[in-house]
Order: sequence, then structure tokens, then C-alpha cells
Amino acid sequence: MTHLPSPLVTSAERLLRVCAKAGLMVATAESCTGGLIAAALTAVAGSSRVFERGFVTYSNAAKFEMLRVPLDLIAEHGAVSEAVARAMAMGALTASPADIAISVTGIAGPEGGTVDKPVGLVHMAAARRGRAILHCRHVFAGDRTAVREATVIESLTLAIQLVETPRS
Repeated sequence: MTHLPSPLVTSAERLLRVCAKAGLMVATAESCTGGLIAAALTAVAGSSRVFERGFVTYSNAAKFEMLRVPLDLIAEHGAVSEAVARAMAMGALTASPADIAISVTGIAGPEGGTVDKPVGLVHMAAARRGRAILHCRHVFAGDRTAVREATVIESLTLAIQLVETPRS
């Protein structure tokens, strides 16, 4: 069994705690992390009270089939884009009874980067029913593992921010 680094589990514990306090269920929609966010959440005992489900949508076809991300949106903006991250988060809410959805799409490397979309580029979104979607973009340094782990921590932090932000 693979041991998850403690910063991932600590971030997951924080999100689970704030969601439990607010009575919210969480879903994930992951591409470059391949289920690592869900793994971090489910590494915490009692996570089933908050974690509803996870979608691993590594391919564009999976993004379309599971989350209904429009293929023309992917063609226009690319799979690694703000538009697709937002659509993935909304798709996870639509395809589940969860209250909050976290989505990530990026280039973990070591190949696949371009000048416009370098290795380490990740778009994340957090969506909550009845609220605006939060988005952030990062270019993480390091190898594939470092990019994926940083993505987990930052995406969980974004979701915590969404939960803790009062309705405007």
C-alpha cells in the first residue's frame, strides 16, 4: 500500500472538517491527479460522511462521457484550460448529489508541455451549488510526483476557501 504524504492528508482532513461542519458532501473530477485527491480524502477515517464520489476523467472522451464537458469546449480551449476545469466541476455537481465539486486538469509531465502550456501547468476549479465557481491556475515546479501532490494540496485549499466564503 502506498503511503500518502502527510501534507496531502492534513489538507484533506481540513476540507472534510469544514464540510462536515457545514453539512456538505464533496465530489472530485480529476484528470492529471488520476484520483489522488479522492485517495487523500478517503485516507481519512470517517470520510464517507463527506466524500460522495470521484470521477477520474483522464481522457477527453471521459470528460465528455462522465461530466458532459462539451467536446467543442475542449477543442477550442484545450483540455488544460480554465474553461474545461470549470466545466468539469459543474459536470461533477450535475452527475452527483454532492454540494461541492473540486476539479483539476493539467500537465504533470515530464512530457506534454508546450510554450503556452508548460509542464506543471494546472487549472483547478471548485464549484458549490448556488455559488460562483472559484478557479485558480498554477505552474508547479518539480517532477511528476511534485506537480501532482502540489495540485492536491492547492485544490483542497481552493475548496476550503469556497466552503468558508460567505454567500455574497
